[in-house]
Amino acid sequence: MFKHLNKDFPASIVVFFVAIPLCLGIALASGAPLFSGLIAGIIGGIVVGGISGSSLGVSGPAAGLAAIVLAAISSLGYENLLLAVVIGGVIQIGFGLLKAGIIGYYFPNSVIKGMLTGIGIIIILKQIPHFFGYDSDPQGDWAFFQVDGENTFSEIFNMVNNISPGATIIAVIGMTILVLWEAVLSKKGKFFKLVQGPLVAVVVGIVFYLLTKDSETLSISADHLVNVPVPDSFDSFVGQFTLPSLEMIGTLEIWITGFTIALVASLETLLCVEATDKLDPHKRTTPTNRELFAQGTGNVMSGLIGGLPITQVIVRSSANIQSGGQTKMSAIMHGFLLLISIVIIPNILNYIPLSVLAAILFLVGYKLAKPSLFAQMYQAGWKQFVPFMVTITGIVFGDLLIGISLGLVVGICVILIKSYQNSHFLHIENLDNGGKTIKMKLAEEVTFINKGAILKELNKLEDNSYLIMDVTNTKYLDSDIIDILDDFKIKAEEKNIDIKIVSERGTVENPESYRQFFELEKKPA
Repeated sequence: MFKHLNKDFPASIVVFFVAIPLCLGIALASGAPLFSGLIAGIIGGIVVGGISGSSLGVSGPAAGLAAIVLAAISSLGYENLLLAVVIGGVIQIGFGLLKAGIIGYYFPNSVIKGMLTGIGIIIILKQIPHFFGYDSDPQGDWAFFQVDGENTFSEIFNMVNNISPGATIIAVIGMTILVLWEAVLSKKGKFFKLVQGPLVAVVVGIVFYLLTKDSETLSISADHLVNVPVPDSFDSFVGQFTLPSLEMIGTLEIWITGFTIALVASLETLLCVEATDKLDPHKRTTPTNRELFAQGTGNVMSGLIGGLPITQVIVRSSANIQSGGQTKMSAIMHGFLLLISIVIIPNILNYIPLSVLAAILFLVGYKLAKPSLFAQMYQAGWKQFVPFMVTITGIVFGDLLIGISLGLVVGICVILIKSYQNSHFLHIENLDNGGKTIKMKLAEEVTFINKGAILKELNKLEDNSYLIMDVTNTKYLDSDIIDILDDFKIKAEEKNIDIKIVSERGTVENPESYRQFFELEKKPA
């Protein structure tokens, strides 16, 4: 864990700068106190990062849970929501102990790649208004339809008449620094590798704000800056932590909310784990059951001290990877940086322009949604491209879970279509007597899904045909298929169709009962 501090520490700084506005924005979008988002970020970094087996995953408050949290706060109150978060954490620990982490491996690669690309596009679209100093939409609001009645694209149109010159100028300067640092300066020496471009861009942004705060045209107003809560004293700092209420622990609504949080948080985490492992240059595999246990422990602790629910988050994780992070020390250190910053330097953090942070996220989004990936998926064929595009569309115009669900449904449909098509191979031979010999070779596994395709081919057989059905390679034949053959026996007799079955035991002509024959096949030779 300590071998790569020279790479992990600079990466943790980048993740720290990405995490601050997201923690605050997600709390705002959830209708929760701003400090609750920071608590979740700290716990996600230090506690979850310490327990997790993920080398590069970074956890914190998730936008995908914002709608659930907002509804729960409205109906239950904030203290009762915290109790539901604790319950959700306990349930997640149970998921880990029951080894439910394997669920994440049942999502197709095309859907995972679509998820990464869709999130990249969302990051870019959501950061465009912030880049130009139009910050009416919270940083953590990733949904297409927003609570204020606007949507992702209408916010961009509204931005045109609300551009802040100062915020835009420093965003462009920050973007220039980031691009030059990565493309040119990082190859010039060790200093430029140790000191990351995002840190330089943020420092330049703070200096720009301080130098122009009295300017009429270039000054950046307070609503375009990071807004970390600043306590007046130690007592006011401690007062920002909230304990959960235990009064409703026996009510069904609390347990339903807790289970919903556990289920959604676990699913998002497993999907992000799969995506993060694919982005990992070393292709390390995260133990998913341990990850669920870590996330559950983090949610229990977060709920106990007033924090939002936690998941592994792909935005922070991808920023960690792209910044050169090597081990989970980068995630842990980003949590300590969040803790230290809100205790020691909250005033300095509040000098950071949001437009500079938007420039940093721009590059994160671009690396997730490179145009070359679309060409790559298109060349892979429609079976990969269609679920990929459906997932992206669902994420951009809905949210993460909608996109993933739609992509998974399309992926399952593709499997059903290919299974229908590949249930058998058909070979037709002409005989001297003018009849036809049809050879039908069944696949290794034939299930009810293949029933329609096989029945279609059987019904196409002409009178006086000779059917050879080869089941030599078939290891599993569904009962539904045997029923079809038994039913077809009557039609075959009427159409004078002879049937020969070729199997491992040899061949048999026109068996009295196909079910009895295949039952016999199951017995040892």
